[in-house]
This record gives sequence, structure tokens and C-alpha cells, in this order.
Amino acid sequence: MTTARIERVVTSGQFSLDGGTWDVDNNVWLVGDDHEVIVIDAAHDADAIVEAVGGRRVKGIVCTHAHNDHVNAAPALAERTGAVIWLHRDDLPLWHQTHPDRDPDAWLTDGQVIEAAGADLTVLHTPGHAPGAVCLYDPGLGTVFTGDTLFQGGPGATGRSYSHFPTIIDSIRDRLLALPPGTKVLTGHGDPTTIGAEAPHLEEWIRRGH
Repeated sequence: MTTARIERVVTSGQFSLDGGTWDVDNNVWLVGDDHEVIVIDAAHDADAIVEAVGGRRVKGIVCTHAHNDHVNAAPALAERTGAVIWLHRDDLPLWHQTHPDRDPDAWLTDGQVIEAAGADLTVLHTPGHAPGAVCLYDPGLGTVFTGDTLFQGGPGATGRSYSHFPTIIDSIRDRLLALPPGTKVLTGHGDPTTIGAEAPHLEEWIRRGH
């Protein structure tokens, strides 16, 4: 049985892409125990994340994708904690829009397992919202961290650069809806849901062209 627990920090800031800017609240997820954690999506506010981490070691900063609102605090957090920043290579062009002079430290690959405090986060490459979007699935925790790929009520947005609606539908159908129905879905913004709650709506999303 895993000893890991999940904590949420909500940070606020702005998302900018294609010349538009929107105010957003982001979920930053900490997975770990009293000694070490993994940070999923270092959004907006390194101070708030450092405070939540406390004295624990940060084993890694995992980016579900490289939209600015999910990575803008990553270099500052890495500098303060000594942690490695992980990103899927296909999102490097998006990353460079926010951090032109600083590359991630390591590349996420499909099927890779990132371990901390007994948690085993398996990387699922789920392009569509962004080319290098990933989800992180831990069967022991019965949880998948979906970033902006799947929300309560539907897929992430695909109306902007680097995104593609048919691709996100394929990713959700093939990678996420294949998970057990009871799997908790912890998202990049907003409230949690489950795979079982979202699965029946796939055809409706396709019809809507969400």
C-alpha cells in the first residue's frame, strides 16, 4: 500500500497564448509523504508552492504541458529546491515561449514511471491540448493527473495554436477511458471527477466538437 498522499495548492495568474490573455486559477498537485514530494505543474507562484512543500525534498517538477500558466514558476521553484524539471520533448516550442533561455532538465517519455514516497506515476502521452501533453497515472492511488487534457465535463480546449481536437479525443478514448472507472481525475483547473463519470459523454463531446 502506498504511503504517498496528494495535496492541492491553488495558484492564480494569467494564461497567455496567440495574443490573448486570461485570468486563471491553477491546481498545483503535490504527491509524496513527510519527506519527499513530486510537484505537478509549477504554476504562477513559486513562494506558495515552496510554502506547501515545507522542508520536504522535491524529487521533481513534472509539467503536464508547457502552456505558460503551468510552467511559469518552474525555473524559480527548481532554483530554490534543486529539483529537476521534466517535460515532454514535443512541448519544447511552447516552453520556449515562456522560458526562451532555459531548457527543461529532463524529457518525459510515454510509459516512464516517476517514483516518490511509494507513489509510482506512469507517464501517459496524451497529445491534443498541446503536442507534448501528458497525464500521470498511479494505480496505487487510484488517481490520474490529467493537466488540461480532461476536465469535469469534457476535454481541454483545442481552439488555439499547437492544439488539435481529433487528437485530444483519441488520447482521451485510448489512454484515459481505458483506465478503471473508479479512477479519480485530478485536473489542471477546477474540480475533480472520475473516469467513470466522464466516459459516457465521449460521443457527445465528439458531436459538439468541443
